[in-house]
Amino acid sequence: MNILLIPNLNKKNAEGCTRLVCMELYRLGVTVMLDRRYQERFGSLPICFGGFYELLSQCDIIIAIGGDGTIIHCAKHAIESRKPLLGINAGRLGFLAKIEQSDLSLLSRLISGDYTLDKRMLLEVTAPVSGETVRQYALNDAVISNGGLARLSDLDVFSGEKLVGTYRADGLIFATPTGSTAYSLSAGGPIVDPSINCITMTPVCPHSLSSRSIIFNENKDLKVAAAACQEEIQMFLSVDGNTPCVLSKRDSVFIKKADITVDLIDFNNKEFYEVISDKIMMRG
Repeated sequence: MNILLIPNLNKKNAEGCTRLVCMELYRLGVTVMLDRRYQERFGSLPICFGGFYELLSQCDIIIAIGGDGTIIHCAKHAIESRKPLLGINAGRLGFLAKIEQSDLSLLSRLISGDYTLDKRMLLEVTAPVSGETVRQYALNDAVISNGGLARLSDLDVFSGEKLVGTYRADGLIFATPTGSTAYSLSAGGPIVDPSINCITMTPVCPHSLSSRSIIFNENKDLKVAAAACQEEIQMFLSVDGNTPCVLSKRDSVFIKKADITVDLIDFNNKEFYEVISDKIMMRG
């Protein structure tokens, strides 16, 4: 078995965790793979170094070592290569991580196949970028905003051809169930069990006491466009926290459930509600 490690060494505990993971996998007879840019730091360990995309094509499993942001970043590679992804928490919250550093003995279950694949819903987000229509996939969310400017924006939201409403706010968050515990939650959105496929829309700082989150059926095709009353102000689209792209007033963003999923390795050692209690409720 070949396993590709993708560590985020900006995390305080990630380097030490990577070393422990490497040695545990080596003990289990696994070929551990790592991008050659880490060779100077980990060259003394039993690791196969090489070009990242070559290793990505050769691996059987991807392991992300870091926080939630690291796991979301690695999900892009997992989607692209159609490989399962396991997150190991070396950050603070690590909501998407299935293993803590104290649980590395669970790695033996990768060898025996004693795990399940948690197929997480993705959003397919289509919008104009630099004059071309670009499709992106979101594990967490797609955010349409004014880029932090101290001005409200007026946005029309359509479901199919029907107007859902016009929202005056700093922006709108469209979240997957996975993303319901991220930015959407901070903006007052609901926590959604990831086994329920749906799209949650949450206004950011709405200029109305009646503006609340809406949960759409997974089969809804949504469109967001600047309202007719909207002044000429730049809007921005950010997918899973990536660098925002600039939208013009005439641009529309289309959001729907993607036809593909990302497969997260799960050892079923904790229920979703236990994770909520451990990582959110008890820290509030």
